[in-house]
Amino acid sequence: MTSAGASAHPHSDSGFASARQAFRAWRRTRPFWAGVLVLLAAAPIIYFPYFNVSLGALSVAMSTTAGAGSLIIGLTLIVLGGLLWFQPIIRFFAGCVAVFLGVLSLPISNFGGFFAGTLLAATGGLLALAWGPVEADAPGDAVGPEGEPGND
Repeated sequence: MTSAGASAHPHSDSGFASARQAFRAWRRTRPFWAGVLVLLAAAPIIYFPYFNVSLGALSVAMSTTAGAGSLIIGLTLIVLGGLLWFQPIIRFFAGCVAVFLGVLSLPISNFGGFFAGTLLAATGGLLALAWGPVEADAPGDAVGPEGEPGND
């Protein structure tokens, strides 16, 4: 018995490996990390206005009258994060709105979730604005090692 016919990657045909490769291909065709950051920005913006802490007999409530505004901003950021993943063509609009909502959450939602939500929304929105789809190279446009076209 020899290993001459054995695969170099014995688990490359498994379901997990193929799913991972499919996810990687899907992730590279859209502003994935921008969507992740915009989704994460919604958590502190929504959470802190409804936050209650009990320290023994002392209860500290962070609930404010801006809870409804925080909820609307947070839910809009969740929708924008999903749109960045599933509709990358509107990345410019979603990025601009995410940055705007992140800055708008400063006065509305406890300093934008204590600046965490604002920073995440602004970073995710700017990543969405900076992202661009990769253009496929034509087969005849191969560039050689010295940068000369046609050196295959």
